[in-house]
Amino acid sequence: MEHLIAITIAFLLDLWLGDPRWLPHPVRMIGSLIHFLEKRWNKGKFRRFKGIVMVIIVCSLVSAIAWLVTLLGYHVHVVLGIVIESYFIWTTIALKGLKEASMDVYTPLIESDYAVARQQLSMIVGRDTAHLGESEMTRGTVETVAENTSDGITAPLIFALLGGAPLAMLYRAVNTCDSMVGYRHERYYYFGWASARLDDVLNWIPARLTALLLLLLEQTPYQTKKEAFILLFSHSKRHPSPNSGWGEAAFALLLGIQLGGENRYFGEVSIRPTIGIAYEEMNAEHIKAAHHLMTRATLYVMTFLWIGGVAIEMASTWS
Repeated sequence: MEHLIAITIAFLLDLWLGDPRWLPHPVRMIGSLIHFLEKRWNKGKFRRFKGIVMVIIVCSLVSAIAWLVTLLGYHVHVVLGIVIESYFIWTTIALKGLKEASMDVYTPLIESDYAVARQQLSMIVGRDTAHLGESEMTRGTVETVAENTSDGITAPLIFALLGGAPLAMLYRAVNTCDSMVGYRHERYYYFGWASARLDDVLNWIPARLTALLLLLLEQTPYQTKKEAFILLFSHSKRHPSPNSGWGEAAFALLLGIQLGGENRYFGEVSIRPTIGIAYEEMNAEHIKAAHHLMTRATLYVMTFLWIGGVAIEMASTWS
């Protein structure tokens, strides 16, 4: 039950405060450690092996510290333990931060200040943004919100229920490794291999659970439920990532828009299969609509976790 209380407090803290810059943030420290190891090991021979060792070191260190500090807190007093665990879990979720980052694109978009919108979008996507129009900037923002609803919010909450702060922090460590070195281009192709594969494994269930709950509990204005689920399963496979397509497909189907298509990375054109059906012309207001879906998806998963957590607690008292 302590895990459930800590998860709820962490979720409410993120809704209220987000990620205050004045507060020490473990993810920044994780990023510094990854940067330190990458700079020294991502060269010469055996890069894939060194990348595996890097992930093991980062994950072991992060989860061990979270476990030890949380355990000491609970040993002193249960309230202190819950406070410490809530803090760790809070730092792994980013609902408010994701909303604020995407609103930084939305606000200049509706004011037709495209130069600022492009600059803000470049902070949250890897594609070239210099020549994008409103619909393309909207698409990039909605795709980011859709993908990160699982990666940045529901997945760490699920791992927090399964293993408290240590497992939530382990997940965030893997996700941070992937976001920093899990790329396919030459510099990280071998060194980031383990980070990318492990992140895919850990996100497999959260991505699907989040998308399925969202499509199940939301009204599907453009298809019947059966049609929407058929499209979800087929369109999610179009994404090059084994997990990101689930969030994008669910959001696209509920918003009546089409995601995917042409992007440019470092000046080179990359064409991705489209996801969803374009019932509506994409515009900046779809960013706010995506925010509502992100929030409701999180609430659905939180409810699912509470029901599951209480059921597990009750079952343990009967045995």
